[in-house]
Amino acid sequence: MTTSSVAAPDAPAKSRGGARVAVQKFGTFLSGMVMPNIAIFIAWGIITAFFIETGWTPVGILGGFGETNGVANPGVVGPILTYLIPLAIAIQGGRMVYETRGAVVGSIFAMGVILGANGTVMILGAMICGPLGAYIIKQIDKIWDGKIRPGFEMLVNNYAAGILGFVLAMIGFFWLAPVFKAIANGLGAAVEFLINHSLLPLASVIIEPAKVFFLNNAINHGVLDQLGAAQVKESGKSILFLLEANPGPGLGILLAFTFFGVGIARSTAPGAIIIQFLGGIHEIYFGTSGRATGPSSRA
Repeated sequence: MTTSSVAAPDAPAKSRGGARVAVQKFGTFLSGMVMPNIAIFIAWGIITAFFIETGWTPVGILGGFGETNGVANPGVVGPILTYLIPLAIAIQGGRMVYETRGAVVGSIFAMGVILGANGTVMILGAMICGPLGAYIIKQIDKIWDGKIRPGFEMLVNNYAAGILGFVLAMIGFFWLAPVFKAIANGLGAAVEFLINHSLLPLASVIIEPAKVFFLNNAINHGVLDQLGAAQVKESGKSILFLLEANPGPGLGILLAFTFFGVGIARSTAPGAIIIQFLGGIHEIYFGTSGRATGPSSRA
């Protein structure tokens, strides 16, 4: 009786801890797809700032406006955003799941979604299709692992990946692309509503709790970057890139812990304010917020 009464309260805490760790791992995985490709975002941003029609030094053949010899200039801004960035993310996601082989199949899958979306930025689709394609080919390879005659491995592996890539590309093009496009349009409409009604700060109600679970990069790069990039392509700027990076809501959370918190959360919050607000390192208060929801905060 005594043992069971002591062990029972610990079970929910362990369950909550396990769930939180799982969500954090998921967020870290999503971040791992984007962070190695940040250089592409930076290069694209510089090109956009200089060469689009509303940029500092507009150049039609690079910025994608006007005509050359009667042919509309495609520029480099649009193709980088539409093709290079999503494909780079899909390749990295596939590599994380199943190395080079996963990167190849994942990129084919993502390309089907990108083309099927007909110009809509598919960063979110690439973050899903890249790892998913890699996972599928990994499971298929297990079927005949160790059963192929020596000398036929390359033939079987290449044909398996090629045929699967074809099937996934068709699925992405005809079925998944409309779904991701609808999601992107829905998110865009929601953000536009917030902007038009001066309610954009309310986005922090979603973004800040997500940071505690290390999903900030997933939201930033999977959703806000995609919507912001579309706005940049049209007008040359977007406030959406600053939502996740805004230190204001984090400062408010840490001030609340400083004045009204208890235990470790209260003692570490003042130092975290300096690092988070002045140094721009948001991660410093994720742990403080996480501890504030745990059993120790109620002691």
